[in-house]
Amino acid sequence: MKNKLLWIFLLLAILGSALLYFLFFQAASLPSEILWAVLLVFGLLVGGALGALVFKSVGTSSKVLTESSHTIAQSMRKVFKVVSAEGHFNEIYDYRESKKLFNFIPSIKKALVIVEAKVLVGYDFEKLQWELDPVSRKVRLKSFPAPEILSTETDYKYYNIEEQFFNLFSKEDLSRIQKQSKAQVIEAARKSELPKVAAEQMQMLLTELLSGKDYTLENPELIAQSTNRLELAPKAF
Repeated sequence: MKNKLLWIFLLLAILGSALLYFLFFQAASLPSEILWAVLLVFGLLVGGALGALVFKSVGTSSKVLTESSHTIAQSMRKVFKVVSAEGHFNEIYDYRESKKLFNFIPSIKKALVIVEAKVLVGYDFEKLQWELDPVSRKVRLKSFPAPEILSTETDYKYYNIEEQFFNLFSKEDLSRIQKQSKAQVIEAARKSELPKVAAEQMQMLLTELLSGKDYTLENPELIAQSTNRLELAPKAF
């Protein structure tokens, strides 16, 4: 860029010198019409060169982007939750809303949303109750918690968004769409095989852990019975 500027200024200096020489030594012998034409051409050349220079400098100006982020840890606590199953879901959510402007002119807005979600299901061991018999080397489950949806990670992709001037999508609309579509994913996870898979995996895990300590699980069927309900862990939604 600096080399281009140098050449442009050098060219303007040469043209200026040539014009000064012409004005001092040749202008007196020329008609006024030709003299004005020469001055006009020189002015156009100088103006064009300066305009191109300004346009180039503006076009190549660097963009300055400033970003800031502040993360605050709201709360921390110890938990004993174990993930035993993972499910991936694709949900197609069709959103349509219609209203009438002045109770007469119909106005419709709609959007097709594809939700890609990963759902983690597991158990909260803080809710587990058991008793140990060191003589018979057996562990008996007194109460086994229901599997929980420990977390839900979602990604939203919007397609075929249609809106009208008097019926535009607002932030509240998008928030409601995401909340409702995520609720559908949660419901699909409840009806899927995830609770059963989580229970089978947990039963195998406990059996292997106890076997390593030379213990046996007396009533593993209690784990399978817990799949009749699937709870939603706090903050998982």
